[in-house]
Formats: sequence, structure tokens, C-alpha cells
Amino acid sequence: MEFGDIVHRGLVLLGCGKMGGALLQGWIGQGMDTSVVWVVDPVPSDELKALAGVNLNADLPASPAIVVVAVKPQMMDTALESVRQFGGRKNTLFLSIAAGTTLEHFEAVLGSSTPVIRAMPNTPAAIGRGITALVGNGQVSEAAMHAGEELLSAVGHTVRLDREADMDAVTAVSGSGPAYVFHLIETLAAAGQAEGLSPELALKLARSTVAGAGALADASPEDPGQLRVNVTSPGGTTEAALKVLMDDAAGFPAIVSRAVSAAAGRSRELGK
Repeated sequence: MEFGDIVHRGLVLLGCGKMGGALLQGWIGQGMDTSVVWVVDPVPSDELKALAGVNLNADLPASPAIVVVAVKPQMMDTALESVRQFGGRKNTLFLSIAAGTTLEHFEAVLGSSTPVIRAMPNTPAAIGRGITALVGNGQVSEAAMHAGEELLSAVGHTVRLDREADMDAVTAVSGSGPAYVFHLIETLAAAGQAEGLSPELALKLARSTVAGAGALADASPEDPGQLRVNVTSPGGTTEAALKVLMDDAAGFPAIVSRAVSAAAGRSRELGK
């Protein structure tokens, strides 16, 4: 499906911060005509102001094909009020990448007959390496779901969920997950410094090691467990480290499980 087929009646982007901006750049990079895009943002960046062809804070089209909601949760009610007139229409799809706002909330504000897709991207979308989970309400057709996937694939992979309840676990694993990896880089670099490396060298080694290992895990046909085994020589340095990291009580299994559980629990709280 070509972007022109998806948004020929116009695409409205509510909010153009980091994630909304990444999507917009991804769409333009893949050939979307900027003249079919309307961006609503109270404090547009200089880059957005300089973007040729985009309808910035202009009168909205009469019947847009898609409204993408990319605002912060505290701005949600105000943002939805500005597009309430498009609710209840079968031919206008709402696509939300706003964390914590449920399908039920959108239906309550826009009408139960409004087709809504809820999506959870993550920050690597900024470089086109994100992954986004999507789930639609009962009004979303297969064609509309595919359109949502096409739009979000501009910034990385997509996965479709069978039920909205899984979104809390998705948030805990992939939505918050980049922060866990960034903290791993921080702690690995700090450990290198403790062993005598300069801060600059330790950080370079840690950053490149995590990035390279992630790229290998993504590209390899082998699962991560086998990749770990491939690096581990019996009686060697990696094995010594893994005895610490894989300890059931104090190692990665226990720590990561608790961390993901905490994030999922908080996501459930925020969604109430």
C-alpha cells in the first residue's frame, strides 16, 4: 500500500515532539507528500517550521483519513477536543502513540463507533530502528489495521497484539526497555573504569559492545541463548562473569524480572 492510498484525504498529526517528529521524518523519507499532512503543535520546533509543504497549525481538512495522536498524557483531553468533530466516523481512523491512554478512553471521548488503534513505539524509532506494538478496537477493519502498520513501519518493525491487556507488558519490555539498555551501558562503562580504563575508553567499549551485540542478535538466525554460548569458553573469562550475572537470586534473571514487573504494574496503574 502506498502512502498516497492511505492518506489521500489528509493526515492530521497531533503533537510533533520526539516521537511524532520521528514519524513525520520517516513518512517524508519514504515518499509521503507533505501537502497531505496537517501538524498541530502549540510550540513547533524550528525544524518543523522550516519543513516545506506541511500544513502547520492550519485549518484542518474536512474529512481526514487518519488522525495520529502523539501528545503527552497531560495534553490528551485538550488535543482530543480539537479533533472531536472527526469522531464517530467510519472513514477517519485514530492512531494513538500516547502512552497510558486506553481504547476505552478514546471511545468515551470520540464515540464508540470511532475506529481507534492504540500503539506503543519505543525511542529507537528516532533512527528508524524502533518496534511498535499495535491493537485496534472493534471498529478497526483489516484494511485500517494494515494502514496503521504501514505508517508505523516507517520507523521500524511492528507487531500486532491480540488483546489490549498485553500493552502493559509490551510497555515494560520494549517501551521502557531502551532505558534498561542505556543503564547497562552506563554500568558496564563504570565497571571498566573501576578496572583502570579511562572514562572515554570505557564508555566507547561499552557503547560499541552493546550496540554490536544487539545488531548481531537482530541479524543472527540463532537465538540469544545460543549466541551467549558461542561467546562462552569453558573455564574462561566470560564464564566467570556469567556465573555472577546468571545467579538466580542476585543476577540478571531476578533483577530484570523485578524491573519489568514494576514497569508493567505502573503501566496498569496509569491506565486506570
